[in-house]
Amino acid sequence: MIIYERKLANELRKWVDKKTIVVVTGMRRVGKTTLFRVIYNEIKSKNKVFLDIENPIIQKIFQEENYDNIILNLRQYGVSVEEKAYIFLDEIQALPELSKPIKYLFDHYNIQFFLTGSSSFYIKNLFSESLAGRKIILELFPLDFEEYLLFKDIKKEHNKDLADKELKKSYVSYQKLIKYFEEYLNFGGFPQVVLAKTNEEKNAHLEDIFKSYFEKDVKSLGDFKNINHVRDLILLLMQRVGTKLNLSKIGAEIGITRQTLYSYISFLESTYFINLVPALSNSVDREVAGAKKVYLCDTGILSHFARVSSGYLFENSVFNIIKRLDKIKYYQKRSGAEIDFILKNKKIAIEVKETGTIFDKVALRKLSSELKIKEYYIICKNFNKEKGFIPAMEL
Repeated sequence: MIIYERKLANELRKWVDKKTIVVVTGMRRVGKTTLFRVIYNEIKSKNKVFLDIENPIIQKIFQEENYDNIILNLRQYGVSVEEKAYIFLDEIQALPELSKPIKYLFDHYNIQFFLTGSSSFYIKNLFSESLAGRKIILELFPLDFEEYLLFKDIKKEHNKDLADKELKKSYVSYQKLIKYFEEYLNFGGFPQVVLAKTNEEKNAHLEDIFKSYFEKDVKSLGDFKNINHVRDLILLLMQRVGTKLNLSKIGAEIGITRQTLYSYISFLESTYFINLVPALSNSVDREVAGAKKVYLCDTGILSHFARVSSGYLFENSVFNIIKRLDKIKYYQKRSGAEIDFILKNKKIAIEVKETGTIFDKVALRKLSSELKIKEYYIICKNFNKEKGFIPAMEL
């Protein structure tokens, strides 16, 4: 079986043999286990073990009143504390009380832990208190387009920033990659889906990924009183990608209170199913209270389960690629004129258009200058040789 390299692998390698607990979070089926297997196999020591915490038998290893007894249990798996040990634990949210024994073992023995989990809510809240100052948290998402091409065995030059990508765009490259980008747009970036040979297989995997998320995360982790309300909210949010959320209207449509709606949306965001983008504002209070735009974790899931316009599907795809670059905001004037995305720290404005024109660039330049933003681009699906336009497949 061919294992394709993920961009996060090099970041992970930097933390091997550091005095820290390495945590990788991300939605189910994005490739966390495979990524950890790569790192696990590269560690030269034989004093290591890879354990799946969703297995009830494995859970019993850590369910000891005396945490020192866990060491005796681990010996059955070939791990000793006479030398440095490497313990990889997969899907840690399956055992919420796991943070306490991990903290104890990390503090008292020469053990480095590598942990994966599919809920940032669990990890950032439960683990933040018990493992404060002891952990590094990294996030893994579905493949971006560069990774997607690697999975298709297509080599593409990596250009490090948007200015470089805009400068080195070429029509030849565009023609070569457009059909792949169309497939990426329609089927998304879950590794299993990308590697499937036929559209029927891809669709079957998308069905299975969503079912797994709903059964294992929503039903098991969420502990919701009315699961149908959560299902209805998911379907409703899919239809609203790229738009500002009117929470009062959504709550009334589903038949739930605003407080309940907040808790549902918070859960969907913390389990990586949706992303919320706030408006750019000088006031933190206004930014928190203001209407947020919603985007889905993957365009394959979106196009399979919802009917959205090609424009919103494209915008969602661009967001999923650029969200790794910086904190993302959107900007809208009272008149309605808006900028789709602002890379807040980099001070870059981005407008997304399937067919980018010079008129789009003029409008974006005007809005950007009002915000004192000097760097701005139109991300488009067509090829435009003019300065300021970047084909999406170059991101």
